[in-house]
Amino acid sequence: MDKSYGIILTTAIAVVAYFLSSYIAIGSVTIAIILGIILANSIKLSSKFSSGITYSEKSILAFAIALMGINLDFSILVDLGLGAIILIVLGMVVTIFSSIIIGKAFGLDKKFALMLGIGNGVCGASAIGATKAIVKAKDDEVGISIAVVNLLGTIGIFLVPAIALFLGLSEVDSGILVGNTLQAVGQVVAGGFAISDSAGQSATIVKMGRVLMLTPLILILLIVLKDNVKESSTNNKSILSNIPMFIVGFVVLSIVASLQILPQNIVSIIASISKYALIIAMAGIGLKITFSSIKANGKTALIVGSIVFAIQIIFTSIYLLAI
Repeated sequence: MDKSYGIILTTAIAVVAYFLSSYIAIGSVTIAIILGIILANSIKLSSKFSSGITYSEKSILAFAIALMGINLDFSILVDLGLGAIILIVLGMVVTIFSSIIIGKAFGLDKKFALMLGIGNGVCGASAIGATKAIVKAKDDEVGISIAVVNLLGTIGIFLVPAIALFLGLSEVDSGILVGNTLQAVGQVVAGGFAISDSAGQSATIVKMGRVLMLTPLILILLIVLKDNVKESSTNNKSILSNIPMFIVGFVVLSIVASLQILPQNIVSIIASISKYALIIAMAGIGLKITFSSIKANGKTALIVGSIVFAIQIIFTSIYLLAI
């Protein structure tokens, strides 16, 4: 079946989303999802778009995630220091497990809650996109998770610096609070540098440390959720032989980035391709979300996500005040 119609549609949505992101603070990824939802629920799309939309939200997403590894330079961990690394790891663990527990209390599907926890705990849309295939989360759960996480992060740009000021944290610690709680890199930069240059720098470094935790998280999920990876296969192959190739590409490129063996201009090109491919993929995900699924799950997801975000902020604040 011809995939071109659906690919052209998702690409067009991505272009519009990228343009609008200059004027709307929630970012191009979330805008692409929202535009996809609006279009799919306003117009009955012809079946000729279906295969291309599916290709965008699966194959193009896998391509984007594989290339995303080029952004992960593990030498950054050296700059963080042991205390900050411990805070990042503990923060991720607290956030993800809190999301699962709170999600269960609110009757949210465990996979859905896990997506919210990963998005809040690691690096927003990128982390959700990178782990959705391993978790086997539904498309509407993925889309709603990304929308909720990015909305909370946008609110956090203004909220978290205010909390840091209220607590009387130093500029560096204020930056650490921002970097360890906000979801997207752009949100962290905006929130950190709104406080001061030193706060912005510490926030950005801590955020990069959280992004780097995506690789070990993926490896842990591959082991814990190995039955999902095998996709009910009845053979006795090892888990390594069942790892999706895009995950292999992600890990390989993160190693390449850490070794710094590629010219910076090539790294920038690969990173840009990954970014644009991710926006296209998110448009595809948005086109598969119905208003009924948002009505059924959106409110609960927002409540769970908000509580988890609050726990993130409280945990990091207590840690910083205690040391």
